[in-house]
Amino acid sequence: MRIIFCGVGAIGSQAAVLCRNLEASLVFIDFDRVESKNLLAQAYVKPSVGKNKAEALKLQFLNLHGVKTESFGVRITRDNVEALCGGADLLVDCFDNQDSRVLLSEFARRAGKPLLHGAVSADGTFGLVRWDERFTPDAEETIGQATCEGGAHLPLLGLLAATLARSVQDFAKQGSRRDALVNLSSVVPTSGT
Repeated sequence: MRIIFCGVGAIGSQAAVLCRNLEASLVFIDFDRVESKNLLAQAYVKPSVGKNKAEALKLQFLNLHGVKTESFGVRITRDNVEALCGGADLLVDCFDNQDSRVLLSEFARRAGKPLLHGAVSADGTFGLVRWDERFTPDAEETIGQATCEGGAHLPLLGLLAATLARSVQDFAKQGSRRDALVNLSSVVPTSGT
Protein backbone atom coordinates (compact mmCIF):
# COMPACT_ATOMS: atom_id res chain seq x y z
CA MET A 1 0.00 0.00 0.00
CA ARG A 2 1.20 3.51 -0.85
CA ILE A 3 -0.01 6.20 1.57
CA ILE A 4 0.60 9.82 0.61
CA PHE A 5 0.50 12.52 3.29
CA CYS A 6 -0.30 15.86 1.66
CA GLY A 7 0.89 18.56 4.03
CA VAL A 8 3.25 17.56 6.85
CA GLY A 9 2.84 20.40 9.30
CA ALA A 10 1.30 20.09 12.76
CA ILE A 11 -1.29 17.42 11.96
CA GLY A 12 0.43 15.64 9.05
CA SER A 13 3.88 15.27 10.57
CA GLN A 14 2.56 13.90 13.86
CA ALA A 15 0.07 11.52 12.19
CA ALA A 16 2.78 10.25 9.84
CA VAL A 17 5.09 9.44 12.76
CA LEU A 18 2.28 7.40 14.32
CA CYS A 19 1.90 5.45 11.05
CA ARG A 20 5.58 4.47 10.84
CA ASN A 21 4.89 0.84 11.77
CA LEU A 22 2.45 0.18 8.94
CA GLU A 23 3.42 -2.23 6.20
CA ALA A 24 3.06 0.50 3.62
CA SER A 25 5.14 2.95 1.63
CA LEU A 26 4.83 6.39 3.17
CA VAL A 27 5.18 9.49 1.00
CA PHE A 28 5.32 13.10 2.19
CA ILE A 29 4.43 16.15 0.09
CA ASP A 30 4.95 19.69 1.34
CA PHE A 31 6.56 22.77 -0.23
CA ASP A 32 7.13 24.62 3.06
CA ARG A 33 10.28 24.89 5.14
CA VAL A 34 10.72 24.09 8.83
CA GLU A 35 10.89 27.24 10.95
CA SER A 36 11.89 27.50 14.62
CA LYS A 37 8.26 28.17 15.59
CA ASN A 38 7.27 24.83 13.98
CA LEU A 39 9.31 22.85 16.52
CA LEU A 40 6.69 23.53 19.18
CA ALA A 41 3.78 21.79 17.41
CA GLN A 42 5.28 19.72 14.61
CA ALA A 43 7.31 16.51 14.58
CA TYR A 44 10.61 18.15 13.64
CA VAL A 45 13.92 18.40 15.45
CA LYS A 46 16.12 21.49 15.73
CA PRO A 47 18.59 20.47 12.96
CA SER A 48 15.61 20.45 10.54
CA VAL A 49 15.16 24.22 10.72
CA GLY A 50 15.57 25.69 7.23
CA LYS A 51 15.00 22.37 5.45
CA ASN A 52 11.98 21.46 3.37
CA LYS A 53 9.39 19.80 5.64
CA ALA A 54 8.86 16.73 3.43
CA GLU A 55 12.62 16.16 3.09
CA ALA A 56 13.23 16.79 6.81
CA LEU A 57 10.55 14.27 7.81
CA LYS A 58 12.00 11.71 5.42
CA LEU A 59 15.44 12.14 7.04
CA GLN A 60 13.99 11.86 10.54
CA PHE A 61 12.13 8.65 9.68
CA LEU A 62 15.36 7.12 8.43
CA ASN A 63 17.63 8.43 11.21
CA LEU A 64 15.29 8.00 14.20
CA HIS A 65 13.19 5.00 13.18
CA GLY A 66 15.13 3.25 10.40
CA VAL A 67 12.12 3.65 8.08
CA LYS A 68 12.60 4.56 4.41
CA THR A 69 10.04 6.95 2.96
CA GLU A 70 9.67 9.19 -0.09
CA SER A 71 9.37 12.96 -0.14
CA PHE A 72 8.43 15.66 -2.60
CA GLY A 73 9.27 19.20 -1.53
CA VAL A 74 6.81 20.88 -3.88
CA ARG A 75 3.41 22.54 -3.82
CA ILE A 76 0.60 20.42 -5.25
CA THR A 77 -0.94 22.15 -8.27
CA ARG A 78 -3.37 21.24 -11.04
CA ASP A 79 -0.31 20.60 -13.23
CA ASN A 80 1.39 18.05 -10.94
CA VAL A 81 -1.35 16.49 -8.78
CA GLU A 82 -1.70 13.47 -11.09
CA ALA A 83 2.05 12.80 -11.19
CA LEU A 84 2.42 13.21 -7.41
CA CYS A 85 -0.74 11.45 -6.23
CA GLY A 86 -1.70 9.10 -9.06
CA GLY A 87 0.06 6.10 -7.49
CA ALA A 88 -1.63 6.47 -4.10
CA ASP A 89 -3.68 3.74 -2.49
CA LEU A 90 -4.66 6.29 0.15
CA LEU A 91 -4.37 10.08 0.19
CA VAL A 92 -4.22 11.82 3.57
CA ASP A 93 -5.05 15.54 3.48
CA CYS A 94 -3.41 17.56 6.22
CA PHE A 95 -3.35 20.86 4.36
CA ASP A 96 -4.14 24.08 6.19
CA ASN A 97 -5.97 25.87 3.39
CA GLN A 98 -9.16 25.48 1.41
CA ASP A 99 -7.64 25.78 -2.08
CA SER A 100 -5.26 22.85 -1.60
CA ARG A 101 -7.98 20.73 0.02
CA VAL A 102 -10.37 21.38 -2.88
CA LEU A 103 -7.70 20.61 -5.47
CA LEU A 104 -6.84 17.31 -3.76
CA SER A 105 -10.51 16.39 -3.33
CA GLU A 106 -11.29 17.08 -6.99
CA PHE A 107 -8.36 14.90 -8.05
CA ALA A 108 -9.29 12.06 -5.67
CA ARG A 109 -12.91 12.01 -6.87
CA ARG A 110 -11.89 12.11 -10.53
CA ALA A 111 -9.26 9.37 -10.06
CA GLY A 112 -11.32 7.21 -7.67
CA LYS A 113 -8.72 7.51 -4.89
CA PRO A 114 -9.69 7.21 -1.21
CA LEU A 115 -9.02 10.49 0.58
CA LEU A 116 -9.01 11.05 4.34
CA HIS A 117 -9.00 14.60 5.73
CA GLY A 118 -7.55 15.78 9.04
CA ALA A 119 -8.53 19.32 9.99
CA VAL A 120 -8.55 21.58 13.03
CA SER A 121 -10.89 24.52 13.57
CA ALA A 122 -9.27 27.96 13.37
CA ASP A 123 -10.03 28.59 17.04
CA GLY A 124 -8.54 25.25 18.10
CA THR A 125 -11.68 24.00 19.84
CA PHE A 126 -12.21 20.86 17.75
CA GLY A 127 -10.80 18.78 14.93
CA LEU A 128 -12.24 16.47 12.30
CA VAL A 129 -11.12 13.20 10.78
CA ARG A 130 -13.42 12.75 7.84
CA TRP A 131 -13.51 10.80 4.58
CA ASP A 132 -13.82 12.87 1.43
CA GLU A 133 -17.41 11.96 0.62
CA ARG A 134 -18.47 13.59 3.90
CA PHE A 135 -16.02 16.53 4.05
CA THR A 136 -16.47 20.16 3.03
CA PRO A 137 -13.44 22.42 3.59
CA ASP A 138 -14.01 25.75 5.28
CA ALA A 139 -12.52 28.94 3.91
CA GLU A 140 -9.93 30.70 6.03
CA GLU A 141 -10.95 34.05 7.48
CA THR A 142 -7.60 35.33 6.20
CA ILE A 143 -5.74 33.62 3.35
CA GLY A 144 -2.80 31.72 4.81
CA GLN A 145 -4.26 32.00 8.31
CA ALA A 146 -2.18 29.98 10.76
CA THR A 147 -4.10 27.60 13.01
CA CYS A 148 -1.26 25.69 14.69
CA GLU A 149 1.54 28.16 15.18
CA GLY A 150 3.81 28.35 18.20
CA GLY A 151 2.47 25.27 19.96
CA ALA A 152 -1.03 26.70 20.36
CA HIS A 153 -3.61 23.94 20.75
CA LEU A 154 -0.90 21.28 21.15
CA PRO A 155 -3.01 18.80 23.21
CA LEU A 156 -5.81 18.96 20.62
CA LEU A 157 -3.35 18.57 17.74
CA GLY A 158 -1.81 15.49 19.35
CA LEU A 159 -5.22 13.91 19.89
CA LEU A 160 -6.31 14.77 16.35
CA ALA A 161 -3.09 13.37 14.84
CA ALA A 162 -3.50 10.14 16.83
CA THR A 163 -7.12 9.80 15.73
CA LEU A 164 -6.13 10.46 12.11
CA ALA A 165 -3.32 7.89 12.34
CA ARG A 166 -5.76 5.33 13.75
CA SER A 167 -8.13 5.93 10.82
CA VAL A 168 -5.23 5.47 8.39
CA GLN A 169 -4.26 2.23 10.16
CA ASP A 170 -7.85 0.93 10.16
CA PHE A 171 -8.14 1.62 6.43
CA ALA A 172 -4.76 0.03 5.65
CA LYS A 173 -5.49 -3.10 7.69
CA GLN A 174 -9.26 -3.57 7.29
CA GLY A 175 -10.50 -1.14 4.65
CA SER A 176 -12.72 0.60 7.22
CA ARG A 177 -13.66 4.27 6.80
CA ARG A 178 -14.66 5.87 10.08
CA ASP A 179 -15.02 9.60 10.74
CA ALA A 180 -14.46 11.29 14.09
CA LEU A 181 -15.04 14.59 15.83
CA VAL A 182 -12.18 15.37 18.20
CA ASN A 183 -12.12 17.81 21.12
CA LEU A 184 -10.32 17.84 24.44
CA SER A 185 -13.25 16.12 26.16
CA SER A 186 -13.73 13.24 23.74
CA VAL A 187 -13.21 11.54 20.40
CA VAL A 188 -16.64 10.81 18.95
CA PRO A 189 -17.13 8.49 15.97
CA THR A 190 -19.52 10.30 13.65
CA SER A 191 -20.08 7.87 10.76
CA GLY A 192 -18.44 5.38 8.51
CA THR A 193 -17.95 1.66 8.10
